[in-house]
Amino acid sequence: MSIVTIRAVVFDIGGVLEFCGPMDFEKVWEPKLGLADGSIDAAMQDMWDGGAIGTVTEAEVHAAMADRLGITHDQVDAAMADMWQQYLGTPNTELIEYARALRQRVRTGILSNSFVGASEREQAAYGLVELVDVCLYSHEVGLVKPDPELWKLTCERMGGKPAELLFVDDFPANIAAANAYGMRAVLFESTAQVIAEIEAALRGE
Repeated sequence: MSIVTIRAVVFDIGGVLEFCGPMDFEKVWEPKLGLADGSIDAAMQDMWDGGAIGTVTEAEVHAAMADRLGITHDQVDAAMADMWQQYLGTPNTELIEYARALRQRVRTGILSNSFVGASEREQAAYGLVELVDVCLYSHEVGLVKPDPELWKLTCERMGGKPAELLFVDDFPANIAAANAYGMRAVLFESTAQVIAEIEAALRGE
């Protein structure tokens, strides 16, 4: 049986390169705004979905929130500032530095289900563009994991066959879908575990 050489390693961001808690800013802001539980998501789901694939702008998201919830633009700005604070989380410094060094050995990439405005904020906070060779944000490419078309695009951008790519994600459904496409996928459970699995794959194990 031939050994497939791993030619590229691709990292998710949230839960992998960043440590993030639950995205539940609504639980704080609904009582502050006098809204019933679930009101924000009920009113904004189409905008959240559109923001994930880049079919709406940040300005349109903000305008829709103000109009649909009957709140001021200052309240929208404050609520969304909290959303972004949760979204960015804190950096996984050890894995970021590992990824930076890994780039000298194989091609590296980022593949993130994201939201319009995320790439600029994550670049300002963590410099992710310079960290890897290729960045694929769902809101910039118009596809979200686990769409097979996104795996195809990832392989094309990384310049390798599916079996030559190792993908790290913290969501089991994405791992299953990437594996089904033919990629080698590693579920993030800890930084040490992920680094060990990457190194083993690069040794052909």
